[in-house]
Amino acid sequence: MLTVKQIDDAIGIATGIREGQVTAKTVITNCLEKITVRNQSLNCFTTVTTDQALSDAEEIDHAIAKGNNPGPLAGVPFAVKNLYDIAGLITLAGSKINAENPPVSRDATAVTKLKQAGAILVGALNMDEYAYGFVTENSHYGATHNPHDLTRIAGGSSGGSAAAVAAGLVPITLGSDTNGSIRVPAALCGTFGLKPTYGRLSRAGVFLFSASLDHIGPFARSVRDIATTFDILQGADPADPVCSNRLPELCVPHLNEGIEGLRIGVADGYFAQGAEPEVLDAVAKVASSLDVTASVTIPEAKRARAAAYIITANEGSNLHLDNLRKRPDDFDPATRVRFLAGALIPGTWYIQAQRFRQWFRDRIREVFQNVDIILAPTTPCVAPLLGQEKMVIAGEEVLVRPNLGLFTQPLSFIGLPVLSVPIHRPGQMPLGVQIIAAPYHEAMILRVAAVLEEQGIVSAAVVS
Repeated sequence: MLTVKQIDDAIGIATGIREGQVTAKTVITNCLEKITVRNQSLNCFTTVTTDQALSDAEEIDHAIAKGNNPGPLAGVPFAVKNLYDIAGLITLAGSKINAENPPVSRDATAVTKLKQAGAILVGALNMDEYAYGFVTENSHYGATHNPHDLTRIAGGSSGGSAAAVAAGLVPITLGSDTNGSIRVPAALCGTFGLKPTYGRLSRAGVFLFSASLDHIGPFARSVRDIATTFDILQGADPADPVCSNRLPELCVPHLNEGIEGLRIGVADGYFAQGAEPEVLDAVAKVASSLDVTASVTIPEAKRARAAAYIITANEGSNLHLDNLRKRPDDFDPATRVRFLAGALIPGTWYIQAQRFRQWFRDRIREVFQNVDIILAPTTPCVAPLLGQEKMVIAGEEVLVRPNLGLFTQPLSFIGLPVLSVPIHRPGQMPLGVQIIAAPYHEAMILRVAAVLEEQGIVSAAVVS
């Protein structure tokens, strides 16, 4: 019989459970024990659903004993950012204010779909308050520490989600991404993190930050886990008005197709400056392994980042305007100041940013007439230290919080699908590279990632 340590990715765990090599209860018990021990130093989890998880594991084992197949993720432990609704719990969204709400009565759609596939929820994960940040240093629930160096940040706002996977506590987590909140922590913690096409996955039961930019997506330690989770989460949902009615296009069947015929280019200009040399070297390493020599220019990326900030800050602050007026001291100070700044943005700026958004979308559509995949850095540096306010990037001193999203924010702006892949760097802090495609081409992205994984260029840097 296999031990739990021998099968630590989701598909391996599910296969081992279905084939009787290990029980779901053993897997979940081991998972909960690791969380108990390691979460004290990492602070990934804000809630652990111990009793329910063990009960669900027993149900999986009983189903298998009867000859039933509980699903592709049978017995796989997972956790979600604490802005996802979990039946019986209060949806915190990283805030003190939301803690006063009553528990919700039903799971978010994404949580329901993973449970229907046999996965077992073990808890909710730490995040920046209301998803407004790239650091997961939360004044209410504490900072999440990077598993690779506990003195450094895990990134954000889905920091708990990335750190839990990187620490080997769970093989799959869910996060959300407005301007890089999946991709930034994935890169800093050394995991895979997927931001699908805007509207591709249902956000029903998720506490939103900026409705016109928010995506949900998975973190995992392998390409096949990302692809499987994404395939399970696909599908129309009338409970989310922006969720596409487009028929699911499964990615798992395409993982072994290779990259022959794909036109791939490296983003130049804006995406080739303002970063530490090791970051650009990581992109070059990926390009070289794929025999990519072409470059691609994404026009007006700097302006796209500015416009994305205006829309994000405006939509986010308006969502919380009443509480900002009545109880400002109950916000995380770092969040409050940015929401207040957003509330002061003139309406004309917001309108101009939306106009530019359409122009930018049209320009990127033209770019994808000539290329299928674009490569770009995920973050401009490795994870900064906890509490660090400024950093020096390419010889220039800049603020940490806004500039960790330097390369992710322009791509969120128009809902492109992007996967941040972890670059193999033994003994060094993790870095990530973004693989970008036109809307609804997640399968292409995952084909490229699968090739890089097979070559050993990308791999999750797990600290067990």
